[in-house]
Amino acid sequence: MLKKKLLVVEDEQRLADILQKQLGEAGFLVEVAYDGFVGRKMTEHTDYDLILLDINLPVINGYELCREIRKANRNVPIIMLTAFGTTENKLTGFDTGADDYVLKPYDFRELLARINVFLKRSDTIIMHQNRLTIANLEMDLDRKTIVRGGQKIQLTSKEFALLELLLKNKGKLLARDYIIEKIWGIDFDTGTNVLDVYINYLRKKIDMGFEPKLIYTKFGFGFYCNDKEL
Repeated sequence: MLKKKLLVVEDEQRLADILQKQLGEAGFLVEVAYDGFVGRKMTEHTDYDLILLDINLPVINGYELCREIRKANRNVPIIMLTAFGTTENKLTGFDTGADDYVLKPYDFRELLARINVFLKRSDTIIMHQNRLTIANLEMDLDRKTIVRGGQKIQLTSKEFALLELLLKNKGKLLARDYIIEKIWGIDFDTGTNVLDVYINYLRKKIDMGFEPKLIYTKFGFGFYCNDKEL
Protein backbone atom coordinates (compact mmCIF):
# COMPACT_ATOMS: atom_id res chain seq x y z
CA MET A 1 0.00 0.00 0.00
CA LEU A 2 1.35 3.41 -1.00
CA LYS A 3 2.17 5.77 1.82
CA LYS A 4 0.14 8.98 2.04
CA LYS A 5 2.10 12.12 1.21
CA LEU A 6 1.67 15.10 3.53
CA LEU A 7 2.92 18.68 3.29
CA VAL A 8 3.75 20.69 6.42
CA VAL A 9 3.96 24.47 5.87
CA GLU A 10 5.45 25.87 9.07
CA ASP A 11 8.02 28.64 9.57
CA GLU A 12 9.17 27.47 13.03
CA GLN A 13 11.84 25.07 11.82
CA ARG A 14 12.17 23.15 15.08
CA LEU A 15 8.41 22.52 15.25
CA ALA A 16 8.26 21.61 11.57
CA ASP A 17 11.13 19.15 11.90
CA ILE A 18 9.59 17.51 14.99
CA LEU A 19 6.26 17.18 13.20
CA GLN A 20 7.96 15.73 10.14
CA LYS A 21 9.70 13.14 12.32
CA GLN A 22 6.52 12.22 14.24
CA LEU A 23 4.43 11.88 11.09
CA GLY A 24 7.18 9.91 9.40
CA GLU A 25 7.21 7.48 12.31
CA ALA A 26 3.42 7.21 11.95
CA GLY A 27 3.89 5.93 8.40
CA PHE A 28 3.54 9.03 6.23
CA LEU A 29 5.79 10.57 3.62
CA VAL A 30 6.27 14.16 4.81
CA GLU A 31 7.66 17.20 3.03
CA VAL A 32 8.20 20.59 4.69
CA ALA A 33 8.06 24.19 3.50
CA TYR A 34 9.23 26.97 5.82
CA ASP A 35 7.36 29.82 4.12
CA GLY A 36 4.16 30.31 2.14
CA PHE A 37 5.82 30.97 -1.20
CA VAL A 38 7.74 27.70 -1.15
CA GLY A 39 4.62 25.94 0.11
CA ARG A 40 2.64 27.24 -2.87
CA LYS A 41 5.31 26.12 -5.34
CA MET A 42 5.38 22.66 -3.79
CA THR A 43 1.60 22.26 -4.11
CA GLU A 44 1.85 23.27 -7.76
CA HIS A 45 4.31 20.47 -8.49
CA THR A 46 3.10 17.68 -6.20
CA ASP A 47 -0.26 16.09 -5.42
CA TYR A 48 -0.42 15.85 -1.62
CA ASP A 49 -2.95 13.75 0.27
CA LEU A 50 -3.22 16.30 3.10
CA ILE A 51 -1.72 19.69 4.00
CA LEU A 52 -0.91 21.04 7.48
CA LEU A 53 -0.78 24.82 7.30
CA ASP A 54 0.35 27.50 9.72
CA ILE A 55 -1.23 30.98 9.43
CA ASN A 56 1.61 33.30 10.44
CA LEU A 57 3.94 32.48 7.53
CA PRO A 58 6.59 34.60 5.81
CA VAL A 59 6.04 35.88 2.23
CA ILE A 60 2.52 34.41 1.80
CA ASN A 61 0.39 33.95 4.92
CA GLY A 62 -1.61 30.83 5.61
CA TYR A 63 -4.99 32.34 4.76
CA GLU A 64 -3.82 33.48 1.34
CA LEU A 65 -2.03 30.21 0.66
CA CYS A 66 -5.10 28.19 1.64
CA ARG A 67 -7.22 30.27 -0.73
CA GLU A 68 -4.78 29.73 -3.60
CA ILE A 69 -4.56 25.98 -2.98
CA ARG A 70 -8.35 25.75 -3.00
CA LYS A 71 -8.55 27.44 -6.41
CA ALA A 72 -6.48 24.62 -7.88
CA ASN A 73 -7.59 21.68 -5.73
CA ARG A 74 -11.02 21.45 -4.14
CA ASN A 75 -10.48 18.06 -2.55
CA VAL A 76 -7.16 17.97 -0.68
CA PRO A 77 -7.79 18.16 3.09
CA ILE A 78 -6.22 21.24 4.69
CA ILE A 79 -5.72 21.45 8.47
CA MET A 80 -4.66 24.82 9.87
CA LEU A 81 -2.20 24.36 12.71
CA THR A 82 -1.78 27.68 14.48
CA ALA A 83 -1.56 29.67 17.71
CA PHE A 84 -4.22 32.12 16.45
CA GLY A 85 -7.26 30.96 18.38
CA THR A 86 -9.94 33.65 18.20
CA THR A 87 -13.32 32.93 16.68
CA GLU A 88 -12.53 35.43 13.93
CA ASN A 89 -9.31 33.57 13.12
CA LYS A 90 -11.16 30.27 12.88
CA LEU A 91 -13.96 31.70 10.73
CA THR A 92 -11.42 33.27 8.40
CA GLY A 93 -9.61 29.94 8.16
CA PHE A 94 -12.77 28.08 7.23
CA ASP A 95 -13.79 30.83 4.80
CA THR A 96 -10.51 30.46 2.92
CA GLY A 97 -11.09 26.72 2.52
CA ALA A 98 -9.59 24.97 5.56
CA ASP A 99 -11.23 21.71 6.64
CA ASP A 100 -10.09 21.82 10.26
CA TYR A 101 -8.40 24.16 12.74
CA VAL A 102 -6.01 22.86 15.40
CA LEU A 103 -4.55 25.15 18.06
CA LYS A 104 -0.94 25.10 19.25
CA PRO A 105 0.19 23.63 21.52
CA TYR A 106 -1.50 20.42 20.44
CA ASP A 107 -1.45 16.77 21.45
CA PHE A 108 0.12 14.83 18.58
CA ARG A 109 -2.19 11.87 19.16
CA GLU A 110 -5.24 14.08 18.64
CA LEU A 111 -3.69 15.67 15.55
CA LEU A 112 -2.90 12.23 14.14
CA ALA A 113 -6.49 11.11 14.76
CA ARG A 114 -7.80 14.13 12.87
CA ILE A 115 -5.40 13.52 10.00
CA ASN A 116 -6.56 9.91 9.68
CA VAL A 117 -10.22 10.96 9.69
CA PHE A 118 -9.67 13.35 6.80
CA LEU A 119 -7.57 10.88 4.84
CA LYS A 120 -10.26 8.21 5.13
CA ARG A 121 -12.91 10.74 4.10
CA SER A 122 -10.76 11.85 1.18
CA ASP A 123 -10.33 8.25 0.00
CA THR A 124 -14.11 7.81 0.08
CA ILE A 125 -14.63 10.98 -1.95
CA ILE A 126 -12.09 9.89 -4.55
CA MET A 127 -13.81 6.51 -4.87
CA HIS A 128 -17.16 8.14 -5.60
CA GLN A 129 -15.88 10.99 -7.71
CA ASN A 130 -14.59 9.72 -11.02
CA ARG A 131 -11.74 12.20 -11.32
CA LEU A 132 -8.17 12.26 -12.51
CA THR A 133 -5.73 14.85 -11.16
CA ILE A 134 -2.18 16.00 -11.75
CA ALA A 135 -0.57 19.12 -10.29
CA ASN A 136 -3.28 21.82 -10.47
CA LEU A 137 -5.33 20.09 -13.19
CA GLU A 138 -8.48 18.09 -12.51
CA MET A 139 -10.45 16.02 -15.01
CA ASP A 140 -14.01 15.01 -14.08
CA LEU A 141 -14.82 11.93 -16.14
CA ASP A 142 -18.51 11.97 -15.26
CA ARG A 143 -19.15 15.62 -16.13
CA LYS A 144 -16.55 15.70 -18.91
CA THR A 145 -14.97 18.85 -17.51
CA ILE A 146 -11.39 20.07 -17.16
CA VAL A 147 -10.24 22.63 -14.58
CA ARG A 148 -6.68 23.89 -14.27
CA GLY A 149 -5.66 26.43 -11.67
CA GLY A 150 -9.32 27.25 -11.06
CA GLN A 151 -9.90 27.94 -14.77
CA LYS A 152 -12.28 25.83 -16.87
CA ILE A 153 -10.82 24.52 -20.11
CA GLN A 154 -12.92 23.46 -23.08
CA LEU A 155 -11.80 20.37 -24.99
CA THR A 156 -13.25 18.54 -27.97
CA SER A 157 -14.23 14.90 -27.48
CA LYS A 158 -11.02 13.64 -29.11
CA GLU A 159 -8.86 16.06 -27.10
CA PHE A 160 -10.61 14.92 -23.93
CA ALA A 161 -10.08 11.24 -24.81
CA LEU A 162 -6.39 11.86 -25.56
CA LEU A 163 -5.82 13.72 -22.29
CA GLU A 164 -7.71 11.03 -20.35
CA LEU A 165 -5.45 8.34 -21.82
CA LEU A 166 -2.34 10.32 -20.90
CA LEU A 167 -3.61 11.03 -17.36
CA LYS A 168 -4.54 7.40 -16.71
CA ASN A 169 -0.95 6.54 -17.61
CA LYS A 170 0.62 9.46 -15.71
CA GLY A 171 4.41 9.28 -15.75
CA LYS A 172 4.40 6.48 -18.33
CA LEU A 173 5.76 6.89 -21.85
CA LEU A 174 3.14 5.87 -24.43
CA ALA A 175 4.18 4.86 -27.95
CA ARG A 176 2.66 6.75 -30.87
CA ASP A 177 1.04 3.63 -32.36
CA TYR A 178 -0.49 2.71 -29.00
CA ILE A 179 -2.07 6.15 -28.60
CA ILE A 180 -3.40 6.18 -32.16
CA GLU A 181 -4.92 2.72 -31.77
CA LYS A 182 -6.62 3.67 -28.47
CA ILE A 183 -7.98 7.03 -29.67
CA TRP A 184 -8.53 6.62 -33.42
CA GLY A 185 -8.76 2.85 -33.88
CA ILE A 186 -6.57 0.04 -35.13
CA ASP A 187 -7.28 0.75 -38.82
CA PHE A 188 -6.21 4.39 -38.68
CA ASP A 189 -3.37 5.44 -41.00
CA THR A 190 -0.40 5.82 -38.65
CA GLY A 191 1.53 7.67 -41.34
CA THR A 192 -0.45 10.87 -40.79
CA ASN A 193 0.53 13.59 -38.33
CA VAL A 194 -2.89 13.80 -36.68
CA LEU A 195 -1.50 12.76 -33.29
CA ASP A 196 1.09 15.55 -33.38
CA VAL A 197 -1.66 18.01 -34.29
CA TYR A 198 -3.82 16.95 -31.34
CA ILE A 199 -0.89 16.98 -28.93
CA ASN A 200 -0.25 20.54 -30.06
CA TYR A 201 -3.93 21.41 -29.48
CA LEU A 202 -3.70 20.00 -25.94
CA ARG A 203 -0.49 21.86 -25.16
CA LYS A 204 -2.07 25.16 -26.20
CA LYS A 205 -5.12 24.56 -24.02
CA ILE A 206 -3.60 22.69 -21.06
CA ASP A 207 -0.04 24.03 -20.75
CA MET A 208 0.03 27.49 -22.29
CA GLY A 209 -0.03 30.04 -19.47
CA PHE A 210 0.22 27.39 -16.74
CA GLU A 211 2.98 25.83 -14.65
CA PRO A 212 4.16 23.16 -14.38
CA LYS A 213 4.05 21.87 -17.96
CA LEU A 214 2.25 18.53 -18.14
CA ILE A 215 2.55 17.14 -21.69
CA TYR A 216 5.94 15.96 -22.91
CA THR A 217 7.42 14.45 -26.06
CA LYS A 218 10.20 11.88 -26.13
CA PHE A 219 11.30 12.14 -29.73
CA GLY A 220 11.35 8.84 -31.55
CA PHE A 221 9.33 7.12 -28.81
CA GLY A 222 6.07 8.86 -27.97
CA PHE A 223 4.38 11.10 -25.41
CA TYR A 224 3.69 11.21 -21.70
CA CYS A 225 1.91 13.30 -19.08
CA ASN A 226 3.73 14.22 -15.88
CA ASP A 227 4.27 17.21 -13.58
CA LYS A 228 7.95 17.29 -14.55
CA GLU A 229 10.13 15.98 -17.35
CA LEU A 230 11.18 12.36 -16.87
